[in-house]
Amino acid sequence: MDEEYDVIVLGTGLTECILSGIMSVKGKKVLHMDRNSYYGAESASITPLEDLYKRFSLPGKPPESMGRGRDWSVDLIPKFLMANGRKAMISAACPNEYNPRKLLFMNVIKGQLVRMLLITQVTRYLDFKVIEGSYVYKKGAIYKVPVTETEALASSLMGIFEKRRFRNFLIFVANYDVNDPKTMEGFDPNKATMRDLYKKFSLGQDVMDFTGHALALYRTDDYLDQPCIDTINRIKLYSESLARYGKSPYLYPLYGLGELPQGFARLSAIYGGTYMLNKPIEEIVMENGKVVGVKSEGEIARCKQLICDPSYIMDRVSKVGQVVRIICVMSHPIKNTGDVNSCQIIIPQIQVNRKHDIYVCMISSAHNVAAQGKYIAIASSVVETNDPEKELKPALDLLEPIEQKFVSISDQYAPTDMGKDSQIFISRTYDATTHFETTCDDIKDIYKRVMGTEFDFAEMERTKNDIFGDAGDQ
Repeated sequence: MDEEYDVIVLGTGLTECILSGIMSVKGKKVLHMDRNSYYGAESASITPLEDLYKRFSLPGKPPESMGRGRDWSVDLIPKFLMANGRKAMISAACPNEYNPRKLLFMNVIKGQLVRMLLITQVTRYLDFKVIEGSYVYKKGAIYKVPVTETEALASSLMGIFEKRRFRNFLIFVANYDVNDPKTMEGFDPNKATMRDLYKKFSLGQDVMDFTGHALALYRTDDYLDQPCIDTINRIKLYSESLARYGKSPYLYPLYGLGELPQGFARLSAIYGGTYMLNKPIEEIVMENGKVVGVKSEGEIARCKQLICDPSYIMDRVSKVGQVVRIICVMSHPIKNTGDVNSCQIIIPQIQVNRKHDIYVCMISSAHNVAAQGKYIAIASSVVETNDPEKELKPALDLLEPIEQKFVSISDQYAPTDMGKDSQIFISRTYDATTHFETTCDDIKDIYKRVMGTEFDFAEMERTKNDIFGDAGDQ
């Protein structure tokens, strides 16, 4: 502790661990501490199952029907990774799975977290499975999200005339090339809104719902009145990812999301980072309005910059909302999904008269996070009323029967101090979405404020090659 560091990081959530790892790779001297005795902080995976019961103050022990407690690893905040690549070669030993440990070569352009994993070589510590399906909710039922022309024509989500219009829309999106004006068909995506594009193909409200929320992954309908180029690129990312991985564009790490922060913690340690768990933080030491250190157990570690989650410095954040999450343990897959072992369901806001979408993600024993034959489904959304659990009823109805529920309501915080003068850089609380794209946006924003430059994937790639050589891609 009696040393000076370039950066001290408080909290071992995914955001903090990624930044700690990147700072270490960039040559910064990093001290990383957490008041907890485990990695993950708010985004931890809880094991064994007995600890989950204790965390939610449930009486007694898990019933014998739940199997062995150590077979469970339950995410407190459920999210999937969005994947896509220009070039990929998957191990012949695992033809239908994304397995970075057996990866021969991949140049991923998005999603952002997968790209960070590959560039930093954290994939050496992790294995992934492809999520088996992506569904959207309409009038009380769920439907597979149609992405290809063939799926559009076969989908029961739309009527026969709507199917053909949607098919033409997908062809337009697939053919769109920013360098080829002919593919724009006289339409300027940088000026025209997404509402205009939907109108061009005479698409109705239901199609707009699942396109914007289940394909483009928007959380609200604000995108409708913005230039449609971003939505086109989002849909292309989704469809290209699906085409490459077959079942869905989403990936999930074996043994739970808690493996992700641990992977980046290992990266930081390899490059000289120092880790201390179970360290109570007594004081953020300031001089003339600027952070100079952190006090723990009577000792002060000095620093030039501080990165932390909101819980470590509540006087510099503001509450911006709440998220309700319900973890559901089941002995069956979700109905009408073809008995898949994993899936995502998006319930668009307009379908249930809400301002925010409801998200459901399901994983199972196939991912080494539950006892054999058991399934974990987690429903989440932004809190809008005084009865948050009731708000998730449309999602819970899809999951019945439910053996056990674990309900949490978490405050969401955003920094009020952006760190320019104090050199304190605070992450945002994780949102209700079931993907990491918003988390990666926060990471890149903090990186820019800490380093004074944009986060550059290409520059990180060069740094990786300097460290690992050309063998780093093999």
